[in-house]
Amino acid sequence: MKTRNLVLGVVAAGALVLVSEARANSVSGSLWEGVTLDATPGNLPGGPANVTFTAPSPINFDSTAAGNGYTIGGWLATGGGTISTGAAEALNTMDNTFIYITGQVTVNNGDVFSVAHDDGLTLIINGDTVVNAPGPTSPIVTSGTYTGASGTWDFSLYYSEVLGAPAVLRLDLPLQSPGVPDSGTTVALLGMSLAGLAGLGRRWRAS
Repeated sequence: MKTRNLVLGVVAAGALVLVSEARANSVSGSLWEGVTLDATPGNLPGGPANVTFTAPSPINFDSTAAGNGYTIGGWLATGGGTISTGAAEALNTMDNTFIYITGQVTVNNGDVFSVAHDDGLTLIINGDTVVNAPGPTSPIVTSGTYTGASGTWDFSLYYSEVLGAPAVLRLDLPLQSPGVPDSGTTVALLGMSLAGLAGLGRRWRAS
């Protein structure tokens, strides 16, 4: 009986891990202060970032959504961001900051992405520049089309905030954590785990 319970527990735990991994969808970010450059890859600051953070999907930062939203900590909090290093900078202004966000996305050729932003940003997926609007702007929405190969790829997002409030960055990407199966693979593996669990139950009832 103990052996049966152990095997059942292993199979069930495997299924739970698959479900949990399928829901993992965070990004990593770095923020530099005192930078007034356009949001292009070539302007990525050298040296360590003042703040590093993680954030969930969708990317949805908006300084107008909180009373202290135009501080670094307030802005990150509006999008569910968590500061990893540099917590002492949380009360500093968002003005003149440069942010670099990375992660993985599962995309298809021809997918269209729209970004609400103030100020500039550049979005690159698998080497394909999807949105190219690096300069200062009042809040606008810019769209772009992914023209690369379908699959799960790395993405890079460069964002700059200059010339005062607000600071807006909203983008819903089909995020995928590195090493996590895509949805089709996850569903198939979950089905196999549950089928195995059912089969074991039938055999043990028959014995």
